[in-house]
Amino acid sequence: MTLPLEGVRVIDVAQYVAGPLVGSLLAELGAEVIKVEPPGGDAYRRVMPVAPGIGRFFLPLNRGKRSVVLDLKSVEGCSALAKLVATADVVVHNAPPARAQAFGLDWDALHVAHPALVVGVVTSFGPAGPLADAPAYDLVAQGRSGLLTSHASHGDSVPVRAGGIPMADLTAGHLLATGVLAALVHSRTTGEGQLVEVSLLGAALAVQIQDLVWLDGEAVGPAAVATRRDLVARAGEIAGDLAMNPYYRCYEAADGFLAVACLNVPQRQAFLGLFGLEDPTISAPDLVPDDPDVLAEKQRITRVVERAVAAEQVDTWVARLGAARVPAGPVFARESVHAEAQARANGLLQDVEQPGLGSVTMLGGVFRVNGADPTAIRPAPSVGRDTEAVLAEVGA
Repeated sequence: MTLPLEGVRVIDVAQYVAGPLVGSLLAELGAEVIKVEPPGGDAYRRVMPVAPGIGRFFLPLNRGKRSVVLDLKSVEGCSALAKLVATADVVVHNAPPARAQAFGLDWDALHVAHPALVVGVVTSFGPAGPLADAPAYDLVAQGRSGLLTSHASHGDSVPVRAGGIPMADLTAGHLLATGVLAALVHSRTTGEGQLVEVSLLGAALAVQIQDLVWLDGEAVGPAAVATRRDLVARAGEIAGDLAMNPYYRCYEAADGFLAVACLNVPQRQAFLGLFGLEDPTISAPDLVPDDPDVLAEKQRITRVVERAVAAEQVDTWVARLGAARVPAGPVFARESVHAEAQARANGLLQDVEQPGLGSVTMLGGVFRVNGADPTAIRPAPSVGRDTEAVLAEVGA
């Protein structure tokens, strides 16, 4: 099967998370991705190392790439990079403006030399404004965007990183990949390359798209940021808030947790029917959500369902709810997802032989093209594995 990006060459001069993720996604779609690393390799290779030169987080972000080591602080290294870029359709980097210019990666120079080239750049805060040149990583972008306090915003906001996941980095990578693909279509159609920039701040804001809406006249001002101690003190109140919606929450069963998500009236009616319950509010839109009687009814339903679910196992409820066409499923710890059958069946988890490490299970292909199974993922390269071959190809 021919993948959509076969024949496309990408030069990936990015480090850490967001930029390398772009290259990983494009490689999965068939592009040839050449990762340019400094002597010693991408710094992310040394984060949570599992073997010499291989970091746990580095593997999935750089699988399927070729690796070339270049010293871009030298004239020879920059000259070799220029020859590589001359063969490319796409360049991705996260170098700040001054460094990009020193490396020969600034947009103005690249566009003159290679008019059809697409350039994707990850920045910290965007190219304008007082922080245009300021450095940042995921945590700083989450903090400035409000994302860091959005995960526990029951009256107060507690800075909690979402499950330890670098949301700004990962979102920026996916957004930039989308922009690069659109620019590649434009380039192939018109012969004109484009510069696509995505900032970590923009990505952290984008992931909150539903919440970043302020109506004219609404009170908007500084909000108190609570401590974890405050959150613990208010745990009972927060639990009560969560009980207000019995249709979209997690329930504790006899052997674990169950996630239930009913977003329309038929689903809610089917859900209630399993417990012999009725709720007049689900089809009465004129009822005020915070009316005491409405809230009391929601709490009553929640308590009945909680007691019933707690008496039986998760699998029993998943089967019962599934038969009623109610969206529901088990809540797995991340560690136990390793063997998740549905993900395995769709190629979303795959095993790959990583040189120097052995068999590694990681995220598989997320793209299904023409109904075919996702392509088998390839291992991440060792530092500089392809330097000699790639430079010979471009005469460097």
